Amino acid sequence: MEQMPSTNRARLRRQGRTWTVAGVVAGALLVVSAAPPPDGGRRAAADPTASVELLVGRVLDKGAQRCAVEAFRAELCGGLEQRLVRATAHGAGSMVHDASSRGSAGASAQTVVMPTDAASPLEITLAGPGLLTYVTVHDGHGRYVGGELEAKGHRWANTEPLRAGEIYTVRVGAQDAAGTPVGVTMAFRTAPPTQDGRLTVEFGPKPGTYGAGQIVTASLSHPVPAADPAARARLERSLQVSSEPAVEGSWHWVDDSTLHYRPRTYWPAHTEVHVVSGLDGVEVGERQYGGPSESLRFAVGERIEAITDAATHEMTVRRNGKVVRTIPVTTGKAGFLTRSGVKVVLGKEYKVRMRGDTVGIKRGTSEFYDLPVFYATRVTWSGEYVHAAPWSVEAQGEENVSHGCTGMSTADAAWFFNTVREGDVVEVLNSGGERMAPFDNGFGDWNLDWAAWRAGSALSPASDSPLASPTPTTLRTSPHGPSRLRPLT
Repeated sequence: MEQMPSTNRARLRRQGRTWTVAGVVAGALLVVSAAPPPDGGRRAAADPTASVELLVGRVLDKGAQRCAVEAFRAELCGGLEQRLVRATAHGAGSMVHDASSRGSAGASAQTVVMPTDAASPLEITLAGPGLLTYVTVHDGHGRYVGGELEAKGHRWANTEPLRAGEIYTVRVGAQDAAGTPVGVTMAFRTAPPTQDGRLTVEFGPKPGTYGAGQIVTASLSHPVPAADPAARARLERSLQVSSEPAVEGSWHWVDDSTLHYRPRTYWPAHTEVHVVSGLDGVEVGERQYGGPSESLRFAVGERIEAITDAATHEMTVRRNGKVVRTIPVTTGKAGFLTRSGVKVVLGKEYKVRMRGDTVGIKRGTSEFYDLPVFYATRVTWSGEYVHAAPWSVEAQGEENVSHGCTGMSTADAAWFFNTVREGDVVEVLNSGGERMAPFDNGFGDWNLDWAAWRAGSALSPASDSPLASPTPTTLRTSPHGPSRLRPLT
């Protein structure tokens, strides 16, 4: 960031032995309060006159345009107000400049009303010799805002968006050229978002216990188009999935209004999953703010995998990696080949009426059927099931005679029905059928390899997202708590 005009720097020098911090805050209500520096003021006696000055204002957020430090004047920055606050070895000092102050909040605090835009960046920048040593920003809920410190330790900026309608606390510690620590605490309030058309998210599945292949879904109330990768990245960062035990996972954009989340490999048995939206108050797109959304918790049961080899006409069922049953089956015959690949149990129905005309087989033809089917476990929305097929017992284990479903004896189908749950994995090998589609006929998400899955994330390293991971020349603070800042060398 450019330095102040020489006239301003000279004025600041006259007000004290100084180096200067320029702090740019996207806030409406700024409170500067007395607070000890990070080391508790132990070195204050060494130089009680040491101080740093914070220039507080709002950065314009109109594309790439920014408001330079020296331009924080009404005629250059659209009516923004300039405020200078002194940080000292004893905590906050007096307001250096408060030309339009509407009053003091007390002997140790000043309140400044300023224009608000939660989308504006928050920056703490030195305009003279010294080093930033400590910067934390958190809201009233204890959520910390991630940030980066440039290599020289002169400038800090947030890397995660602020939220509308929040009160933020900013703590800054620094050292002057002589190494004397100074500190200041600031608080500011961002303006509330408009209530109309706030973007919310509905997570799936419903709370409960699911199989190891269960996919987490996020349905958005408003679309976020691929043409706005920054908005997609901002939204995706706000949808948080945690699990115990922890696993590697990623979101994937299915379309403009839907995201799916899955681990790199199937969920471990007995995993607890927690899904949270951090969208409330976040500006996702141009003047489009997130709203409150319900979180989700669900559990993963034992890891059940049912793998059918259509060439050997056999299904092998594993529980937590161990074979628990081998079942003779029949799959789709020529013209009705069973889809290959990984599917996920979508639901179970004790009795289903299956008719050929629902899958395009005309009545009166030799292939038409109209049958009551029991112990039907659904794996696609188009009607593929694992089910009891007592009429084909002689073919089971020998040849494929079905119209695409996986048939087995009534006893085996009942056992399978009672063993699996939604989210369990059902895979078909060597059927010769088309590959299970990833998204449009159930949960075929596992048929994408990990590289292809990650490519569907707005945060993928391969994407052009402006919110990609920080470069090696920066140091990112933890979003989970305060961090001492040490520039990389």
